Amino acid sequence: MGIPSQLKSMLDGSMGPTKQKAARLVVDLASTAGASEYIPVNNAHISGVSVITGGHGLRRFLSDLSGDPLGVVSIPTTLNSAGCDHEKMEEMGIDYPDFLEQQFEIIHSYSELGIEATLSCTPYDRGIESSEGIGSWAESNAVCFSNSYTSLVTNRESGLSALASALTGWAPKWGLHLESNRKPNVLVNVEAEMSNLTDWSILGDWIGKQIMPTWDLPWGLMPRFVGLPRASFEMQKALTASAANYGCPMLWADGITSDAPEIDSYQGEVMFTEEDLNQRYRDLSPRGGVDLVVIGCPQASVGEARETAAAVRARMELGEIIRDHRLWLFMSSHNYDLISADGTLDLLEEAGALVLRDTCPEVTPYNRSKYNHLLTNSLKAEHYLTSGLNRIPTSVAPIIECVAHAFDDSLVDGPPPVLGEHSATPIHTSKTHQESPFESMGRGIPSQIKWKVSGKALVTDVPITYLGYVNKDTGVIEELGHPLDGVPIKDTVLIYPKGSGSTVAPFVLMGLIYTGYGPMAIVNRDVCPLTLPAASLLNVPYAHGFRDDPTIRVNTGDEVSLSLSDGEVSLRVEARSTED
Repeated sequence: MGIPSQLKSMLDGSMGPTKQKAARLVVDLASTAGASEYIPVNNAHISGVSVITGGHGLRRFLSDLSGDPLGVVSIPTTLNSAGCDHEKMEEMGIDYPDFLEQQFEIIHSYSELGIEATLSCTPYDRGIESSEGIGSWAESNAVCFSNSYTSLVTNRESGLSALASALTGWAPKWGLHLESNRKPNVLVNVEAEMSNLTDWSILGDWIGKQIMPTWDLPWGLMPRFVGLPRASFEMQKALTASAANYGCPMLWADGITSDAPEIDSYQGEVMFTEEDLNQRYRDLSPRGGVDLVVIGCPQASVGEARETAAAVRARMELGEIIRDHRLWLFMSSHNYDLISADGTLDLLEEAGALVLRDTCPEVTPYNRSKYNHLLTNSLKAEHYLTSGLNRIPTSVAPIIECVAHAFDDSLVDGPPPVLGEHSATPIHTSKTHQESPFESMGRGIPSQIKWKVSGKALVTDVPITYLGYVNKDTGVIEELGHPLDGVPIKDTVLIYPKGSGSTVAPFVLMGLIYTGYGPMAIVNRDVCPLTLPAASLLNVPYAHGFRDDPTIRVNTGDEVSLSLSDGEVSLRVEARSTED
């Protein structure tokens, strides 16, 4: 595959060290993906902004890029939401050492790279009539929304791979850039009524929980929904946002999106019934007093703000007010300005709500002396708030019920719930203990020439979600129900299909590598733009593309050896572990 001359000049260092690193990553990803060519990118959107998401890995990486006058983006590039509204720090009560200083440092570093600090996780909702062309987007909900409802084409990039494309203007042509890969792989028959915005959020999250390891999903879960009613912009947004929790980069909904391509067969077929919906509401309903209501994950549209305001107005007309800012509404600056102009903002603030801009519920550090049980209308918020990112019990209800709890803190009595007090459903795994000899050949990445590694394998056939589910300080996997829950990745040969969840994953992995809590080598079964960037930039031995599936053929605890030479990697089990 020929490398474009512009990319070559970056690769040889003639355009500075920052673009050289970016070009190296683009070429590594192209090789891993088996891309036949490179494609010019029209725009990019970068994730990894909040102090609590990118953490030490992000700040150190951005510091390493500083001081290069040629190191600026080549295409229009926007930035994801930050961890706070810097004008309302006191009202938010953030109790995190040097948080605002670190947040300004991160945003300034991105601005120095020429990135527009829009601080929004909804780049598709900022007054642009239509989105089209080739994007390199690294906000999971935005990727799924844009591929599903607009003409913009983007792979599900990580924060690092999107930044590499932003700096170079190029991406490997692979994955969802190819029309042949934009096909549904799971059929979802919907029999529930789906009349409420939160119903759609529950559905998107529910389908992710149905994924079986035996399903072949090379580009992630890509469902086709049959039986859905007409949907508002807000309903569409809620569906794609929560589906993205489990790696969905694109979906189809009959009568809502463009027609789904016809295929011979689906990897799976499931049915979502009224009872499934009601059961999820029962599972997610608040038990114990609610300390804070958060709405706007992803950041609220004008329609969501107005729906919230309508519910608030009804309570105000009864003479009620929200005490102690018990309702937080998160918005982009663009939409904040719109509701400021039409009076919605005044109404919400008069009632006692706190309307925040430039931030999002999942990336905000909550003061645990005040808030130990949140209520939201979003399964995206619930997914990440209950993870290691904040590890805060979070319940879910429609907006009107959320508002009721904001006004009345006595609706549910009792102490707040405790995470993990109910046993999680184990995530399905197809692994069985292996005893026969195993050796297989795979591939390395172009930026790595030669290495040898030996050590104990840590293996799963279930994707690993780094943000929120791998402890960013200790490297311990902390996902209830995951086969490796409670196991550290430090100094292991880590073998897994691919990363899942947030596109900020590589910054978490980089932070662990910087501090010595990362793996000694990584083997991915599938192409993984969430994992490869960290290995590429920090020179961690990385292998992929094995003839035999190492996530099945290697046991956790096996002594393994890997060696890279001439682009090929040999993986060999030297000694089998004993079965537990």
